[in-house]
Amino acid sequence: MTITTAKQPAARALTLAPLAIAAMLWSAQCRADWKITPQLELRETYSDNVALLPDNVAQGSWVSQISPSVSVIENGPRLKLNGNARFNSYAYSNSDAPNLRNNDSQYNANGQADLIDQLLYMDGSASSSRQTISAFGPNSSNSFSNNNNADLRTWRISPYLRHRFGSFADLEVRYARDSVSGGGAGYGDSMSSTRSANLNGGSSRGVFGWGLSYYHQDLDEQYAGRSSMQSSQANVRYFIVRRFALTASAGYDDYEYQVATGNTSGRSWSAGFDWEPSSRTSVKANWGRRYFGKTAALDASYRTQHTNASLVYSDQVTTSRQQFLVSSSFDTAAMYNNLFASIYPDPALRQEAVKAYIAQLGLPATLTNSINYLSNRYERDRRLQGNLAFRGSRSGLVFSVFSDRRNSLSLAQTDSALLGDPLSNYNDNIKQRGASASFDYRLSQRTTANASLYTQHSTSLDGAASGSNTDLRLGLTHAFAARMNGTVEFRHSRGDYGLNSAPYHENAISAMLALIY
Repeated sequence: MTITTAKQPAARALTLAPLAIAAMLWSAQCRADWKITPQLELRETYSDNVALLPDNVAQGSWVSQISPSVSVIENGPRLKLNGNARFNSYAYSNSDAPNLRNNDSQYNANGQADLIDQLLYMDGSASSSRQTISAFGPNSSNSFSNNNNADLRTWRISPYLRHRFGSFADLEVRYARDSVSGGGAGYGDSMSSTRSANLNGGSSRGVFGWGLSYYHQDLDEQYAGRSSMQSSQANVRYFIVRRFALTASAGYDDYEYQVATGNTSGRSWSAGFDWEPSSRTSVKANWGRRYFGKTAALDASYRTQHTNASLVYSDQVTTSRQQFLVSSSFDTAAMYNNLFASIYPDPALRQEAVKAYIAQLGLPATLTNSINYLSNRYERDRRLQGNLAFRGSRSGLVFSVFSDRRNSLSLAQTDSALLGDPLSNYNDNIKQRGASASFDYRLSQRTTANASLYTQHSTSLDGAASGSNTDLRLGLTHAFAARMNGTVEFRHSRGDYGLNSAPYHENAISAMLALIY
């Protein structure tokens, strides 16, 4: 298939990043109160399989780690910014152990700016993180092994206009430019440009609503070449009663990517309902058809004073790069944010309270779900995920269970540089199932016990391969002072090492001291 998308030079696009940051910082409100929090962590670990190698070649080592970090939060009326950066340096007693990192760094930043009041806005984000290369290999919380992981960098800039046409309709027109790079040999650097528009309106009494949307993305990847996706849609909503509405949509999808057989475009439609029986309960569901077959979607949530539960099913065409730009990890803070809503109505104060709560109890920022393995191909991703968070007077629990199936739509040859020609079909049809949980219990005003468990199983239905990973962590966190915490932790990891399914095990114990300035 011939793609006519015009290529834009990467160097020119990169110049947008500092311009966007300067624009977001442009306004008097940016000189409001900024909260900058430096932190230093010192950690000593002993691992009996420090590099996560197969059991027959495992080697142990002491690991000394120093990790300075900083977080920045700004919640001004026209600028909101949330960012953090961390640097890790490692020293090993066993200098012969292979595939270990001497240092690494991660950062993550998100910002929203009101450039011209009620007209022009801008969103921006940037990140650098460690990502799993293959669904068949080690996937542990071990931070110093280089096996089956790579560093990926992303950034995204999105200026947009919003305008209200009285009581008739609301318009949003948006442009976005983003980049994903890194990942090592075989996973190509990529850039995309996206244009979208949404017009939504309804009757004055809110009984009837309608919307029009347009989306177009041009994507240029190092190995997959140029591709594009375009979608146009019209939707309606009609309230039968005050809290129950019927929904419907119709449109057309036009994707252009390399494919051997089959359609990449066609009409789409859906029908469903939105039901909100109370302010604590919401159910949205629809079913329909797109060019690749029948589809369905579900988004249900329920919360009480102490619990927050959700069940989500999605069926979409996506790419691994798109998932890296919009993280699919289970966000612990987002779940607790809903639980703290009744206590802290102000969003800024609630964000600070949730952050302090997670830090005090030693909870992970996210719970890993299905592995977003590296691939250069377009995929159909069908995912079912259930989440639960509980907060009691002395304990807390966050839990996630998932089932995910990805079917590749574009040609396997685009992954040959990543997997090799004989193995390029291993990403054709992958099914993943698993669960993750984190539990904490406050033993005293200063001491908390915590435990977390992650288990996952992957199967390549076309490549006849499978692999599993399990990661268990038990710890005690003690607050020595208002700005000094200590943690002792035991970790046990086990799983399959790559496509040959050789088993690996790791037992590790660590002690950590954190100083918050």
